[in-house]
Amino acid sequence: MTANKRKSGASMKRSGHEQVVEFMDSLQHPLKKEIEEVRTIILNADNRLTEHIKWNAPSFCLQDEDRVTFNLQGKGFFRLVFHCGAKAKDQAGEGPLFEDPTGLLEWVSGDRAIVKFTDMNDVQAKKEKLEATITKWMDATSS
Repeated sequence: MTANKRKSGASMKRSGHEQVVEFMDSLQHPLKKEIEEVRTIILNADNRLTEHIKWNAPSFCLQDEDRVTFNLQGKGFFRLVFHCGAKAKDQAGEGPLFEDPTGLLEWVSGDRAIVKFTDMNDVQAKKEKLEATITKWMDATSS
C-alpha cells in the first residue's frame, strides 16, 4: 500500500453521525419511519448528544459515554435501552437512578431501563415524555 492510499484511507474514517446516516439509509425494518422519528426526538432533546453505531444500531452518547441505544431486534416493536456506559459499575446494587414521573421507563436494574415502541401513534403519544426522560437521564448520568 502506498503512503497516499494509507493517507486517504485514514481520512475516509466516518464520523459517528455519518455512520448512523449510512446505517439508517440501508436499514430494512418495518418500523423504519418510527425509528427515524425517535432518533430525531432524541437528538433534539439534548444538543450535547452525539451518535454512532453500537450493538448494530444507533446509539447516543454524552461526554463520549453511551447513554441511550436502540434495540431493533423485536418483531413488531423496537426498544430504547437507557444505560450508563462505564458508570454502570458505580450504580450496581442501588435503586433506580431517579424517580420517573412519566412512567415511561421500564427499569431493568437501577442503572438500566427500556422504553418500547410499537407504531407511529405510540411514538407520538410518548414524544413529550421521551423528551423529558432523555433530559432527566442525561442529567442523572453526567458527571
